[in-house]
Amino acid sequence: MVERNLVVKNKTGLHARPAASLASLCGKFKSEIRIYTEDTEINPKSVLSIMAGGVYAGTPIRLTVEGEDEEEAGAAIVELIENLVD
Repeated sequence: MVERNLVVKNKTGLHARPAASLASLCGKFKSEIRIYTEDTEINPKSVLSIMAGGVYAGTPIRLTVEGEDEEEAGAAIVELIENLVD
């Protein structure tokens, strides 16, 4: 299992365009992927789940990835989240 703690730096958080980018990327992997905030579990393969998660700029999140392509998926998702810009 890959597990990483991150802070969302994008000024609009994970809404609209960033949510679509994240869902598109996560959908390419077979692994089970979850994002956790202080009080929410998010399925990042779903744009609606991401947007409903209320992830704003400065929100700490925990990413978990488990499955056959977990290393590749984890690295790609971390890179995307750390480099999101509007």
